[in-house]
Amino acid sequence: MKHGTRLTLKEKKHLTSYSINPDNWLVSKRDGDMLTLRHRLTDEVKHIPKP
Repeated sequence: MKHGTRLTLKEKKHLTSYSINPDNWLVSKRDGDMLTLRHRLTDEVKHIPKP
């Protein structure tokens, strides 16, 4: 599996609007109009729309 990357400031603000703690998540893919997020500890995957 590919390593995740840090969130940008704009993405962090967008995640807080979804009640997601940005400190626990990494971006694994920025694809079209979706962000694929991976949890740092549990490897849970979430898909949310891009800001």
